[in-house]
Amino acid sequence: MQVNLPPKVRRTDAIQSFVTQETPMVRVTCADGAVGTGYTYTIGTGGSSVVALLRDHLAPRLVGRDADEVEAIWKDLFFATHATAVGAITSLALAAIDTALWDLKCRRAGQPLWKVAGGAQARVPVYTTEGGWLHHSPQQLVDEAAAAKAQGFRGAKVKVGRPSIAEDVARLAAVRGALGDAFALMIDANQAFTVAEASRRAFAYRDLMLDWFEEPLPAEDLAGHVELAAKATMPIAVGESLYHPAHFREYLERRACSVVQVDCARIGGITPWLKVAHLAETFNAPVCPHFLMELHVSLSAAVPNGAWVEYIPQLDDVTTSRMEMRDGCAIPPATPGLGIDWDWAAIERLAVARATVK
Repeated sequence: MQVNLPPKVRRTDAIQSFVTQETPMVRVTCADGAVGTGYTYTIGTGGSSVVALLRDHLAPRLVGRDADEVEAIWKDLFFATHATAVGAITSLALAAIDTALWDLKCRRAGQPLWKVAGGAQARVPVYTTEGGWLHHSPQQLVDEAAAAKAQGFRGAKVKVGRPSIAEDVARLAAVRGALGDAFALMIDANQAFTVAEASRRAFAYRDLMLDWFEEPLPAEDLAGHVELAAKATMPIAVGESLYHPAHFREYLERRACSVVQVDCARIGGITPWLKVAHLAETFNAPVCPHFLMELHVSLSAAVPNGAWVEYIPQLDDVTTSRMEMRDGCAIPPATPGLGIDWDWAAIERLAVARATVK
């Protein structure tokens, strides 16, 4: 099924607005009655295509399979749809099934995801992206960041890409001046710049003690990222627009990034997410996953290089659980499974599409 969840606030960046979160969901039921629930998302387009791919091509291939064979199922489904891979729609559909299988696996084991997937750390620092939008004034950015700091967040992200470099610098300088140097400040261009423009802006941002410069260029411009990373003074972060572990390998091998922002839905699920996280560890690179905080809190805690959880809630309308924060850190859920308590009455009420495969 699919539910559509409008954002609580207006969200804009340098190239788009976040209109609605389309949330395709999958429930896998085994012969013994065990059930696992998984999900994926879009930011406004493609949800019906994901549902169709699941309904017509992927879900039927699960019938009769052993749900414990998570790796084998992921690989089989990937190659069954190889004509449409590697790409967003296929990866998003794979993620819905893979997260459901991991939920089932963890529930059967009576263990939370973060322990089954590795159990590396019991807490992960949190920064907020529930603010910092490109249409916000400098004073609004300062007020949002100050409020986040008072609430215990250890950092905040601000969107960049205003028409002039001076505007971006003024906005960032206002936040840095008000919050001090100890507060983490990340920036995100959402792939808006050319190499030349990103280089100019990175030079202009150099004294602001930024934790990273996120998606400065289109994700397909690997060579551009290599060039930029070689001369930028702040870390370059990429990942939310990469759809296969091999893409991360190429970025890391060529030193095109130093912060890995692998997104569990866009990479195709928990199975490939963990591969990317462990790959990044071999390059001594931190993992700071994009979005999906309700899932990424557990995955970041599962691996030793999980460095940050991004706070940007979007499942509140269809869940009864909430991410726990303590001393600026996210605490992974202790309950078996993904640690997400779904509100099925709300989901049924908000569903815009349903399908059953037997």
